[in-house]
Amino acid sequence: TGGIGSGKSTVAGYFQELGVPVYIADTEAKKIMDQPDTIQEVQQIFDENVIFEGKLDRKKIASIVFNNAEKLAQLNKIIHPKVKQDFKDWLEKHKNYSFIIKEVAILFETNSEKEFDAIILVTAPEKIRIERVINRDNTTENQVRERIKNQLSDEEKISKSHYIIENISKKDTKKRVKELFILLRKA
Repeated sequence: TGGIGSGKSTVAGYFQELGVPVYIADTEAKKIMDQPDTIQEVQQIFDENVIFEGKLDRKKIASIVFNNAEKLAQLNKIIHPKVKQDFKDWLEKHKNYSFIIKEVAILFETNSEKEFDAIILVTAPEKIRIERVINRDNTTENQVRERIKNQLSDEEKISKSHYIIENISKKDTKKRVKELFILLRKA
C-alpha cells in the first residue's frame, strides 16, 4: 500500500519480475466497474448522469466523490465487496505460492489491514508524488492534493506497516524489493 503517486505499481512490478503473483486492486476494480450490473448500481447513487458511452465516467465520478465523503463511502460500499470477492477467487488460484502481493491504495482507510499477514508501505516525498501523478494522469496539482487529502498520511501508515520501501531511486527501490523478497519467501 501507499499514498497516491508513491510508486505502488512500480514496486508491485518489481515483485512480479521475481515471480511473485500480484493482484492490483485498482485495476481489478476498474474491470468490475465496467460490468453492466455495477454500472447501474453506481449510477443509482448519483443525481447526475455518470455514464458516458455505456461506461462509467470515472473522471466525473472522481470529481464528485473526492469532494463528497458520503458519495465516496456509497461508491466504496458498492465496489469494495465486489473486489473482495474477486480477490478471494484470484487467491484460490494462487494458493500454492509462498506469498503473494496485493496492491491496495486505501488499505488502512477501509480498515482492511487485518486481512494481511504483512504490510509493505511504499512512500515517497509528497512533492515527488504530486509530480508523478500530474505526469501520469494529466491532472492538476490541486486535484492531486484533493486526492491526497482523502488518504491517511505516511506517518500514520508507517506505524501500522511491517516493512517500508522509500521509492525515490529505482535502483534503491529494486534493491529493497529483493531484500523483502528473500525475507518474505522464508517466512
